[in-house]
Amino acid sequence: MESRLKLFPSASAVNDSGHLVIGGCDTVELAAEFGTPLYLFDELSLRSKCAEFKREFGQRYADTAVLYSAKAFINKSLARLFNEEGLGLDVVSAGEMSIVRSAGFPMDRIYFPGNNKSAEELRIALEWGVGRIVVDNLYELNLLGELAREWGDKPDILLRLSPGVDPHTHRYIITGNLDSKFGVPMVHAEKALTTALAMPQLNLRGLHFHIGSQISEFEPYQQAIDIILGFAAEMKQKHGFECSELDIGGGFAIQYTLDSPAPPIADYAEAITSSIINGCQKLGLAPPRLTIELGRSMVGQAGVALYTVGVIKDIPGVRCYVSVDGGMADNIRPALYGARLEAVIANRMKDKLAGKFTIAGKFCESGDILIKDIELPEPVAGDIIAVPGCGAYSLPEASNYNASLKSAVVMVKEGKARLIRRRETFDDLTRHDLV
Repeated sequence: MESRLKLFPSASAVNDSGHLVIGGCDTVELAAEFGTPLYLFDELSLRSKCAEFKREFGQRYADTAVLYSAKAFINKSLARLFNEEGLGLDVVSAGEMSIVRSAGFPMDRIYFPGNNKSAEELRIALEWGVGRIVVDNLYELNLLGELAREWGDKPDILLRLSPGVDPHTHRYIITGNLDSKFGVPMVHAEKALTTALAMPQLNLRGLHFHIGSQISEFEPYQQAIDIILGFAAEMKQKHGFECSELDIGGGFAIQYTLDSPAPPIADYAEAITSSIINGCQKLGLAPPRLTIELGRSMVGQAGVALYTVGVIKDIPGVRCYVSVDGGMADNIRPALYGARLEAVIANRMKDKLAGKFTIAGKFCESGDILIKDIELPEPVAGDIIAVPGCGAYSLPEASNYNASLKSAVVMVKEGKARLIRRRETFDDLTRHDLV
């Protein structure tokens, strides 16, 4: 199992008791103190990843803005950490916006995309001074124009285009192909751009695209950049449009399993920045400010889920189910679109593997399976299962299915753990009910 340590946060280790240690904290002790299911984030890994993205892109393309995509997971503690690291934030709802604002995050470093923003959300964005509103479609463009005229302010906007590129990832996490709910299709791009330019109450700063998530190839980014820069050059010639900002989204892959390595950040940075530099030189464009939006690749590996083993059901000749006290209510990605994960027995890291086991959740769905047929030591009730790669999307996609309580979250650093979200209580389940 120690070979799986590479999937956990940086500097994870095994102590003399054979326990998994993350951020200097014994995970078995964390489970005993805070209960399970428990999610933990390694602060060193988070800060190191911020620095790595800023360094790898900044040394190749100095005018780069690094954003964290709050949809991967956000709360006050993380918002403050990313503020300290000098990042911007990409939010997709007024709710996310309110969380980061409550943490004192500078609103001029907020970008606000989303395919169906309400009038109320756009009003809030104007009132709170959001740095960039990423306009997704013609309807929103006209709506924002009306609201900005009433508001009397002139918001900076980016126009999100759908370049029609296949990123070769799961169909549920493709966002920039032709058949997508996101962005203006290229066939309508000129109309959207000229409409925006004709609105004196809006300041069109540049263009945006996002092609998908968990993308491990560079060619889709390069194709999309070529398409968008070509469009920018054509619009400059025809309408005098100067693209001063280019937001290329994110979607960089992380390694979830031993057999699915992800490219280094430096390789993404090289492919993307060289494409922009070469494309601008070829087309006679001034290099725009580059913006990248990072969610999974920023926090995915920094987060770990801990569970306690309960019932073990061995069906001879079929499989052995190892049930844990969490599952699809806190970690829905495996059930939702077949995401693959790895795991270890955190209290027995030095034990030999004994066979293949299927880690099942406790919820009333046959599809509530976290990991099928993973090699582990022989599990016993009370073991602590640690699942790496759970920092992104597990927590924000969590539910109260079967009236379960949402998990506590801790931040670990240098042997100390601090609670950054308490576990829900039974009272929380009925807090909003009216009789």
